[in-house]
Amino acid sequence: MPPRHDLPILGQDVRERSDAARNREALLSAAQELVDRCGVEAVTMDAVAASAGVGKGTVFRRFRSRAGLMAALLDQFEADWQAQVISGPPPLGPGAPPLERLLAFGRSRLEQNLRGAALIRAALDGAMTRNYAVYSFAATHLRYLLDELEVAGDIALLATDLMAPLEVVILQQQIEIEGMSVERIAAGWEDLALRIIARRRT
Repeated sequence: MPPRHDLPILGQDVRERSDAARNREALLSAAQELVDRCGVEAVTMDAVAASAGVGKGTVFRRFRSRAGLMAALLDQFEADWQAQVISGPPPLGPGAPPLERLLAFGRSRLEQNLRGAALIRAALDGAMTRNYAVYSFAATHLRYLLDELEVAGDIALLATDLMAPLEVVILQQQIEIEGMSVERIAAGWEDLALRIIARRRT
């Protein structure tokens, strides 16, 4: 893996007072418990405040809106996944050959986006743009693996080609409208990856 400072990791530059950080974690924990128990759609600022034992104003001051709260939960969701890429067990984490890591990345990113689809929609509040750090981390990791595999061509654009099929809007189109299975999508992504990898440098 490239050095950590090369990767735009979520939350790595955030500095908070210890009491503010504890309050934030308590609110996020309460929100996550509600998500796990009731689903994203059932989570409201009132419900989070009641679960955390604080006033609703405290939740609004900390996150400004429901979308802001969902964005904070999404950041934690993504940061946990990033930690697995950086230092988790192989093949997603370090220690496996680059081809194994690449294929593990595709499967993991696909599953991650499907698990977090409702949270992503709530965090974006109808917008189509993802957090730049989320996308950039994954793209940087892909570029690193493609370079390790000595793939020919424009590595940055090839990484974008591999990222696009894993985005939520594409996955939902294929699964919900076109009726494709997750296994078919995963197999198709692996086929695309292997075709790109076959373009070795000469």
